[in-house]
Amino acid sequence: MNKKENGLKSERILDVAEELFALHGFDGVTMRQISTGANVDVALASYHFGKKLDLFYAVFNRRAELLGNTRREVLRNSVQDPSGEPQTLEQIIEAFLLPLKFAQESGDPGWKNYMALLAYVMTSPVWSKTLMENNFDKHVSEFIKALKLIFPKAKVEDLHWCYHYVSGALALTLAQTGRIDRLSGGKCQSSDFETAYQRMIPFMSAGFRAVCEK
Repeated sequence: MNKKENGLKSERILDVAEELFALHGFDGVTMRQISTGANVDVALASYHFGKKLDLFYAVFNRRAELLGNTRREVLRNSVQDPSGEPQTLEQIIEAFLLPLKFAQESGDPGWKNYMALLAYVMTSPVWSKTLMENNFDKHVSEFIKALKLIFPKAKVEDLHWCYHYVSGALALTLAQTGRIDRLSGGKCQSSDFETAYQRMIPFMSAGFRAVCEK
């Protein structure tokens, strides 16, 4: 097997694992299912990535750095606006909601699978500590600092609670459970990230102002 073919098979394993982990979680997936989906031998998947846990980490980390760094870049660019205009609350929230925009605009269908996987990890007390802490939590202080500039009189705990609520809404949206589809009688679609993104910014902005402008 040449290097190029080897690389393609590795990416295929990651893509299939990403989709299966997003749908069934870590415990609901076997290496054999992943190998079958990727059309490779189990031994090859193990050769490339080791145990299932190692593959799970590899799947999550593959897009985490790009997403985290781009989020931070968007936030910093809005702080350093060439026009000299002060950063707005909406711009901060827009940077935080970047995952929705990524999944919405990317031609890579794997991003939607990754968003569902991200939601799974975010809401798990086990995986959140292991994976969020190493990839995304280290950037939260920059968001809190930016929010503090918008709400200089707000208590730090209020800013963190509001950030927590925003994270929860984002996780539920990214999970694409289909519940809103059923509850709305089909008028809303959990896969419609564009509509969700547009509504979440004004909704979350109003919440921050209601709590932090006291």
